[in-house]
Amino acid sequence: QVQLVESGGGLVQAGGSLRLSCAASGRTFSRYTMGWFRQAPGKEREFVAASGGNTYYGDSVKDRFTISRDTAKNTVYLQMNSLKPEDTAVYYCAAKLSFATTPPRMRGWYDYWGQGTQVTVSS
Repeated sequence: QVQLVESGGGLVQAGGSLRLSCAASGRTFSRYTMGWFRQAPGKEREFVAASGGNTYYGDSVKDRFTISRDTAKNTVYLQMNSLKPEDTAVYYCAAKLSFATTPPRMRGWYDYWGQGTQVTVSS
């Protein structure tokens, strides 16, 4: 069983930055694919970014968001810059206990999920 705990959400003005963190339990964190998804009210959960062998980004966040991981801390980060009101959503961390062989954009591929953290971007 893997537990994921997100933190770092909050309220920020458009153009600002936030860094989300996701701490994972488990001894083989370096072998996990870690992903970030987001879900706005009334919308489907959307792929944001993933790290697992390679890094992957959703089209709407590419060049603004950066995913990184600290293996020593079992933590994955999502640095979000140039935030827009349309980035407002609950952000979820997800984990798969293997590396991806194709871009891991499908929520059903992941085994574990965090509880989510709210990000609100004001205009």
